[in-house]
Formats: sequence, structure tokens, C-alpha cells
Amino acid sequence: MSRSDRASRLIAAPPATVYGALLDRESLEAWLPPEGMRGRVERWDPRPGGGFRMVLTYLDALDSPGKTSDATDVVDVSFAELVPPERMVQKARFEADDPSYAGTMTMTWHLASAGAGTEVTVTATDVPPGIDQAAHEAGIASSLANLASYVEAAD
Repeated sequence: MSRSDRASRLIAAPPATVYGALLDRESLEAWLPPEGMRGRVERWDPRPGGGFRMVLTYLDALDSPGKTSDATDVVDVSFAELVPPERMVQKARFEADDPSYAGTMTMTWHLASAGAGTEVTVTATDVPPGIDQAAHEAGIASSLANLASYVEAAD
């Protein structure tokens, strides 16, 4: 049975603003890395069938060993579905020698109007077994908090 991890957050910005931050390279580099990491986008093609490659670097590699190397997680993401400003489906694959990180994880981003804001729910399915569920959900929640700070400051 495949595992699903999930997190959600109410963001005080309209869905179009939030969706825009999901499809902007500089925005993504600023908010997607969870606490304790920084990110760099190496490839960017924001269209259905396109995607991006991101290198996530741990700020303290001793405390959090990476999937790709001692200090990094490298992930290739393709955009499987783009439905602005409501939904984005991504297929993510980590570069890792450890087979417990193998496979393609699906990340579905749902954006729903909630008053003057947006309820953002991220559901990850087919999560590789090497990824700790509690840590993964905390990481998604951290990214959502970063996204909220990023778009709320700009709005």
C-alpha cells in the first residue's frame, strides 16, 4: 500500500497570487526549501510536461544527512497537471543511490478560496519508504509557512 503524507495552511492571499508563487522560479527558490535548508533551481520549464530540478542543501549536514549526498537532496520534478489557480500536480524523483528513496512521488497542490485567503493543501502519494513520515509532513508544513510569509509580504 502506498503512503500519503499531507499538510495544509490558510494563506492570507488570493489563489492567483499563491499559484503564481508556485510557478515562479525565484519565488520557488525562496519559499520551497523547508527550515534548515536552502534551494537552488538548476532547470526551469514551467509548463505541462515541463518541470524543474532543485538542489536542496542542508545548512547543518551533520544533523540531517541528505538523500543524494551528505549535505544535499536533488529532486527532479515534472509538472503533470497545471490548473490555475486551483491545482498543480507534480511528479518528484530524488536522485539517490539508496533504493529506499527510489520511485516517483506525486505531489498534489490544491488551492481553494477561503474568504479573502487561500486554503492550500499538499498531498504527497507514493512516498518512498526511506522518507520519514513525520519529518516529511513537518517539511511540507515548513514550506507552506514559508510560502505564506512570502506571498503575504508581497500582497
